[in-house]
Amino acid sequence: NMTALRQRKGSKGKEPPLGAEFHSQQPNCCTDHHHHLHPEKILHGDWSWGAIIWTSVGWSVSVGLGLLCCIYVATLHENDLWFSNIKEVEREISFRTECGLYYSYYKQMLQAPSVQEGLSDLIHDNLTESRRTINLLQRMNIYQEVFLSVLYRLLPIQSYLEPVYFYIYTVFSLQAVYVIALYLTAWLLSGSWLAGALTGVWYILNRVDTTRVEFTISLRENWSLPFLALQVTAITCYLRPHLTALQQVLVWLMYVTTFCFCLTWQFNQFILLVQALIIYTLDCVDLLTTTQVTTLYLVQVSSLLSVWLLQFCNSMILGSLVLSFIVAALFIRHCQSGLKTGGLLVRLGKLLLHTTMVLLLSFTINYLAKKALQLRSDEHIFKFIKLKFALGPTRDFDASLYLCEEAFGFLPLDTLERLAGTLLLYPYILTLLLLSVMAEQDVREGTCEDRGSASETPCCHMKRSIWMKYIWTGHMCAVAAYGACGTELWSLVFHYLSLEFYDPDTVELMTWISTKTPKRAVFAGSMQLLAGIKLCTGRVLTNHPHYEDKDLRERTRQVYQVYARRSPEEVHDILRAVGADYVVLENSICYERRHRRGCRLRDLLDLANGHIMDGPGENDPDLVPASHPRFCEAINSDAPSYSALFTRTFQNKTFHVYRMNRNNY
Repeated sequence: NMTALRQRKGSKGKEPPLGAEFHSQQPNCCTDHHHHLHPEKILHGDWSWGAIIWTSVGWSVSVGLGLLCCIYVATLHENDLWFSNIKEVEREISFRTECGLYYSYYKQMLQAPSVQEGLSDLIHDNLTESRRTINLLQRMNIYQEVFLSVLYRLLPIQSYLEPVYFYIYTVFSLQAVYVIALYLTAWLLSGSWLAGALTGVWYILNRVDTTRVEFTISLRENWSLPFLALQVTAITCYLRPHLTALQQVLVWLMYVTTFCFCLTWQFNQFILLVQALIIYTLDCVDLLTTTQVTTLYLVQVSSLLSVWLLQFCNSMILGSLVLSFIVAALFIRHCQSGLKTGGLLVRLGKLLLHTTMVLLLSFTINYLAKKALQLRSDEHIFKFIKLKFALGPTRDFDASLYLCEEAFGFLPLDTLERLAGTLLLYPYILTLLLLSVMAEQDVREGTCEDRGSASETPCCHMKRSIWMKYIWTGHMCAVAAYGACGTELWSLVFHYLSLEFYDPDTVELMTWISTKTPKRAVFAGSMQLLAGIKLCTGRVLTNHPHYEDKDLRERTRQVYQVYARRSPEEVHDILRAVGADYVVLENSICYERRHRRGCRLRDLLDLANGHIMDGPGENDPDLVPASHPRFCEAINSDAPSYSALFTRTFQNKTFHVYRMNRNNY
């Protein structure tokens, strides 16, 4: 391969037609004799029977693997929960944490007398946050629930398909889209659909690390990542040579997929920022043309602005760092046109100056935008990032609440063991090493330039398509398949334990709330539980898991004082201030043992309040003993100071519900 690159470098100006050299001199990683048939080959006029049949088989395999993945996760979901044999309330409480919150809006839209009234209720919602009217379509990414509810109303399926099945089957079907997109990306990179097939197989074999859709159905990532995978496929195809007839179609496809990705997930701006940084890096090392860079940037900007309009001018989008970065990058690029001229040291100096100017301008624009918009909705994310790398305060409640969750920790080492066990990790690492060497050679010798009739190497395609570390495992399958195509496929036997869904305490709680409390009653409690209460009972909440609002984060911290060392009068005042009629206390939080000391919710509250933490271990010298016992423990004593303000109305071994005694305020 390096010999071919050097020969090509020495014969500049007499280059063969694009790709001819590599088809004749460089053996493809795939060993089948149809390795040159890319999925778009027929669109270039190759109508031979061999091309048609081979391409048709490739597309058929992609659809088959997608359907297999869809059926597989649906079966896992059914077997884990025994979903078709449990009561409706048990089905609903299986939508844990914010999953229940999102599903509740789908249910709310279906129960509305009309689509118009349902939309009006979402735009003027006063059930999700007590004593507040909020626009849910602005605050949350729930257009998918709206679209699905409207579709369910329109389709003649109500008589034989329940709403909950229509919802979960749609999400599972998106997994098929996800697999097909990864399959096509590997096919485009390698030139053989066998690499795509290997990608799909690896994705399914590594299901534990590639998706969690079967038990977190409603999470925004399960809606958005399939569209992100489609976007990567579209970009991979867009960056291929000789697609002038398809350029416009691919640009629109990139826009539509990016728009759908952004519309369905509130964290879209951070993923797009990673993409923008990669585009910037490839531009700096001259691996992309000016037209390609500008087009990719504008696709991102137009998608974000479209979502901004649909979300009623959500200021968090305008204040996103990715928009500031793109504006700065395009502006500095226009002003510093001679960046890629001169010797090596001169170019490195220019690149350093260029990057410094782009970063400074990006942060300046972002700072001014947030000041002008008075935007603080996403500050908890940046505090979390700073705390993650020990750059911020160690007692920030919002950041600690994220950091102490296992999902936000560093990648566990057993993940690598599982990936190695399915023979995915090793070809992935070897492929990256080889591509890194080839990329360094390409940049040093200038063989990836896109000027005029300059041709491209497979390495160039690969470096342009490996983007998303955030969805590392999914894209890892495509990369490893690209490197391992032509090797023997491995087969593994799946073993999993199927358990019936069983949570009688939560079912009992939801049933009691639905039958024994007023429909307009306001409930306080943990974010996760309240999302389920909203879904199963329709009662009003004081707080919820959608954390992208400064005031809501402060309200949540206040409501969580029920697990801190506070007096009954203080807790009563806090709950009355947010309009609570009932408060639900959970033993699993009050006596939590799952997290380590310092990461339990009660510890986070003690630190935020300046109190010494429970249990053996060191405490910072500035922390002081609390003057009151822990509220969630002390209230069980039914002491007069507590019973005068709170009346226990429900109790089982998991939950305690207390009604606020307003006459004693």
